[in-house]
Amino acid sequence: MMLHVPEILSADEVRQMRTALDAADWVDGRQTVGDQGARVKHNRQLPEHSAVARELGARILAALARNPLFFAAALPLRFVPPLFNRYAGGEHYGFHIDGSVRALPGSGEQLRTDLSCTLFLGHPEDYDGGELEVVDTYGTHEVKLPAGDLILYPSTSLHRVQPVTRGERVCSFFWLQSMIRDDGRRSMLFELDQTIQKLRARIGDAEETVALTGHYHNLLRMWSEV
Repeated sequence: MMLHVPEILSADEVRQMRTALDAADWVDGRQTVGDQGARVKHNRQLPEHSAVARELGARILAALARNPLFFAAALPLRFVPPLFNRYAGGEHYGFHIDGSVRALPGSGEQLRTDLSCTLFLGHPEDYDGGELEVVDTYGTHEVKLPAGDLILYPSTSLHRVQPVTRGERVCSFFWLQSMIRDDGRRSMLFELDQTIQKLRARIGDAEETVALTGHYHNLLRMWSEV
């Protein structure tokens, strides 16, 4: 399941982040991938352990925790701290699939990457190209969202970032391990949750909505890995 989650960050929060990012020191993005990724990755990235990346990443995680749509879709268990990249002058990232396991910095622990996230930090009209292209069983999808919006998609997806031919594309990207490993089950729970919310808005906490809520939590209890 791919999902556009709007307004993770406000316009003011985006401006503050861009000010900090524009003043930061960037490195070649190939420093953070293996040999296969380095062959197709051409961008710049904040060092994973930079103070700016840690501070801004913490703000993003706090914003995600306040967003009920994101939580309902992702059912997050653990996050890889957000990273930041930028593309300009023809830079791009060729087709690839994200690694299945990521190390959690400073913990010695590993995280299974169930879902990938890209949070856009620039306005679409400020650059040409730079679409995130995701391939799944339903075809190829091009994504280029307003600043502050996020796209959530399975980490098993083949994807790329198209060349940026004008201006600059700046984003945060990160991965998470969900409480629900299987994408199909996670999608079913999300659809059930959204249906319950619509019914509650229409008829309140009637017998039917209480029963459906019970089924939702029993399925979550059955399938979750917590």
